Amino acid sequence: MTLSLCVREPYRTDDGRQFRFGVAVTTRLPGVGAICPFVSEHGAVAVQSHASDWLGDRTLAYLADGLAVDDAVDALLAADDNRRNRQIHGVDADGSVAVTGSGCVEFAGHREAGQFTAAGNLLASEDVLAATARSYETTAFGDLPLAERLIDALAAGVEAGGDRRDSLTVGSAAVRVVDTAEPTPRTFYNDLRVDASETPVADLRTTYEAALLGYEQSREAYADEVGDVSPE
Repeated sequence: MTLSLCVREPYRTDDGRQFRFGVAVTTRLPGVGAICPFVSEHGAVAVQSHASDWLGDRTLAYLADGLAVDDAVDALLAADDNRRNRQIHGVDADGSVAVTGSGCVEFAGHREAGQFTAAGNLLASEDVLAATARSYETTAFGDLPLAERLIDALAAGVEAGGDRRDSLTVGSAAVRVVDTAEPTPRTFYNDLRVDASETPVADLRTTYEAALLGYEQSREAYADEVGDVSPE
């Protein structure tokens, strides 16, 4: 299984329209955080089934150049000889895209719902994708930080059945969020990975909670030196 969620959450500040873009992903193989999630101040994309750094990086580059996410993915897949085995989905400031190639292994599918997309392959059933999407929808634009809500959505998918490959016991998970209004340095609880674990989503949640605590402690300890940086 590879299960992922890409999200766009717009909001307004005194400086105008801002966005939170986020990706969360888990799979029953090690190291998914290094090859699947791609996020920038222009959008969020996940590339899975047959992952590709090139495809993810080029999609973000096209978004930075002003191309819409659906046009960017269409153009890149048209030049990709392995497109039947790709599953790619994501969001930009205005739109979304989701593609599941004909070679992706069942159950494989996606959801495209305005400000978020979800996709998975090698899922135990369609319920996995439905539970993931439902979890995010019920908390969208909520008070909790986006990274936390994305991890909760992955956990809902795992609880609904997760991966059908019972013989594989080691998996991984990752979450990445970029906030266009966030000052530098970025809050480090927004970019976390668990590269090899038998309970990757649960461990990602534990890592997130520890990172959030560490962020709050460092903000309190060093606010006078680096200035106060408020979380989401």
